[in-house]
Amino acid sequence: AVENLVRPSFQEMHNASNKTPREVFTETHKELVKEGEKWMKDTAQSCTVVVSLIITVVFAAAFTVPGGNNNEGIPNFLHDVPFIVFITSDALALFSSATSLLMFLGILTSRYAEEDFLVSLPRKLIIGLLSMFFSIAAMMVAFGATIYIALSQPWKWVIIPISLLAFIPVTLFALLQFPLLVEIFLSTYRPSLCRSFK
Repeated sequence: AVENLVRPSFQEMHNASNKTPREVFTETHKELVKEGEKWMKDTAQSCTVVVSLIITVVFAAAFTVPGGNNNEGIPNFLHDVPFIVFITSDALALFSSATSLLMFLGILTSRYAEEDFLVSLPRKLIIGLLSMFFSIAAMMVAFGATIYIALSQPWKWVIIPISLLAFIPVTLFALLQFPLLVEIFLSTYRPSLCRSFK
């Protein structure tokens, strides 16, 4: 951001210690880079565990479909709308959680160079957190569809409260992670957004 505000010739000037502004910046921010690397790795490791659990659950759910299969191996509720909702949301949860896992693995295997903190690492974290949120939401939709299939006949009145309770984790995740996402997004893209509006 500072580089964009000063003249290009100033960026190459040397101070009394014969150092450029970039070299001074790098030296004075060594500890900040280490702290950022530690925070980034801890966050990515925690999220990797959660996403791995989601992948395991939704992958297993795809093969143990609600209502079981007939003698030919075809799901009994194949043409019912709740089953289609279940299988679609389960597949979306699997794909989005796999995307999230790849983003967090990309963070863990990053070289953590100074310039990576500018766009590369924040972008991976934003994509990872958004796709993790989407996978949790899709998993809860699949859960709601399964509850509907299992309880639609004898316990119809139970379906709505259970389905509403299933969305508490989604809401909590959104409330807890949304401020972090906004902060990362603004710190990463605000300078370029400001330049585009000038």
